[in-house]
Amino acid sequence: MPTSPTSIEKDLAAVLPAECIRSAAAFDAVCGVQPRLVVEPANEQQLAATLRLANDADLAVVPRGGGTKLCWGNVPQRTDLILSTARLSQIIEHAWADLTVSVEAGCTVAALQSALAEHGQRLAIDPLWPEHATIGGILATNDSGALRLRFGALRDLIIGITIALPDGTLASSGGRVVKNVAGYDLPKLMTGALGTLGVITRAIFRLHPLPRLPRTFTCLAAGFLKHAQQLLLAIQDSQLAHSALQVRLIGDSPQPRIDILFDGTDEGISAQAAAFQSIVSPAPVIEADLPVWNARQELYSVAQHNAASSAIAKFSTPPSKVLSAAGTLCSMAVTRVGCDAVVQATGIGHALLRGEPAAIASVLTSFRAGLERIGGSLVIHHQPEAAPPLETWGTSGDSLPLMRALKSRFDPKQTLNPGRFVNGI
Repeated sequence: MPTSPTSIEKDLAAVLPAECIRSAAAFDAVCGVQPRLVVEPANEQQLAATLRLANDADLAVVPRGGGTKLCWGNVPQRTDLILSTARLSQIIEHAWADLTVSVEAGCTVAALQSALAEHGQRLAIDPLWPEHATIGGILATNDSGALRLRFGALRDLIIGITIALPDGTLASSGGRVVKNVAGYDLPKLMTGALGTLGVITRAIFRLHPLPRLPRTFTCLAAGFLKHAQQLLLAIQDSQLAHSALQVRLIGDSPQPRIDILFDGTDEGISAQAAAFQSIVSPAPVIEADLPVWNARQELYSVAQHNAASSAIAKFSTPPSKVLSAAGTLCSMAVTRVGCDAVVQATGIGHALLRGEPAAIASVLTSFRAGLERIGGSLVIHHQPEAAPPLETWGTSGDSLPLMRALKSRFDPKQTLNPGRFVNGI
């Protein structure tokens, strides 16, 4: 039998200061599911002890960082305790000469980047809402952004990790040097696991120098989607040294906008811009402001402010097919729902659909089926409450037995985020 709230509060009070424990409020709900308690441990040991007590008491635990992506994934089967990393916000060690940093999971991305910038360095990612998103949160959701094209995903940048397991064990893997290959690759396993296997308490990353002079150029594709796909492939096959490349399908105009990011010296960027103009000619090219790289975040913000009549979805395909897939979605949506999309050259797209909930559900169902036929996938990050409920993750293929085995090994009592991952894991 689960331990009563009074008993668990007494147990927690024995290992945590009083200010670290409070009753959950309405705003602590996770996808509409109300927890009983919110716990904010002050260090890794307290977090691990809290997790062990919750696990022993058969409580369902939802880890929380900045809360920016708390409703990604399935609706939790139950939520008894929110385990917050808000107090684990320290930069443990910035080995600037080695281009590495060790940081606690509750540190925000913006705070980390600000500290790294003092030594002319950065973590080469551009996730959603960096002012609020935490290191643990972006790892759990694998949110890298458009810079992934040049610098790799978070799985490529993380070199060490510490996690708290449900039994209270603190487990570490990797190290402080870039060429570390010892032991099981726990950092990659935890990246994108949505906090279902363990709670990340700290991570170690390899860093890159700050860009000297970032400049963005935008091309208006004259031949619409077919022409934009040709240009995207031509750019990728060229010798251009760009850091990010995206296509925006925004607003009433169907004309795609291709954004490319360069950084370097004035002379170097001028040469790159001239080469870019030559590749896309005769399509016009203009210099754009850096905020165009916030286009993906703007889609999510619109969905948040129009939650009852909008959906947001992330789709992936082979890079050579991603813009064609976005075009297919726009064609499906025309006359039925509004559709905006931001497509990254890595083969990842983000789409915002606006309109009647039933029509949105129909479009997403058809689009997912088409994606799966070409080896792609669709993950729904938000759907209208009034819509017929859709599976968040889609089909899992032949990987499901392995994922279930991992969940059983790491979290045998289903304590962490029960039901939120693929196929209700």
